[in-house]
Amino acid sequence: MMPSKLQKNKQRLRNDPLNQNKSKPDLNTTLPIRQTASIFKQPVTKVTNHPSNKVKSDPQRVIEQPRQLFWEKRLEGLSASDVTEQVIKPMELPKGLQGVGPGNNEQTLLAAIASALHTSSAPITGQLSAAVEKNPSVWLNTSQPLCKAFLVTDEDIRKQEERVQNVRKKLEEALMADIFAREASQNSDLCMDDSDA
Repeated sequence: MMPSKLQKNKQRLRNDPLNQNKSKPDLNTTLPIRQTASIFKQPVTKVTNHPSNKVKSDPQRVIEQPRQLFWEKRLEGLSASDVTEQVIKPMELPKGLQGVGPGNNEQTLLAAIASALHTSSAPITGQLSAAVEKNPSVWLNTSQPLCKAFLVTDEDIRKQEERVQNVRKKLEEALMADIFAREASQNSDLCMDDSDA
């Protein structure tokens, strides 16, 4: 195109009244009118969750906030570390827990179960629908972790109680050893102070 025609097009766009109206924001705060066949104009009802709102709450509206599907995938590749920045070995899940969903792995499953235990007071049962394996995006129960349905047996509970008892014994032994080491250190410091005097 020729430069003179480009300049004329720019001038025409600048002078066009439709373009000028588009650039200004609409500061009108009145509610829009319903687009119905009614002869009486009815304003659109504005519904908010503010406590001072005068609008009656709709019992059919869902109170619980929606959840993003497969949010646990965002945590993949992240791991916990101690104060020396050494990566902490992740927990080992029982063999009966099997993940569900795209690209499931043990870390994702652990994040999902930990979150479900922390945020929900309902029992954790896993995904009860068999259809979830065919299409998890449609059949996923978002209130349950990304694992197949499982059952906790009395044997599982007994094994966990034994593990807890063993860890408590080790902790007690470590604390007692620390107490004895501190007492021995204090006694040796006292003996050195007495010998200096």
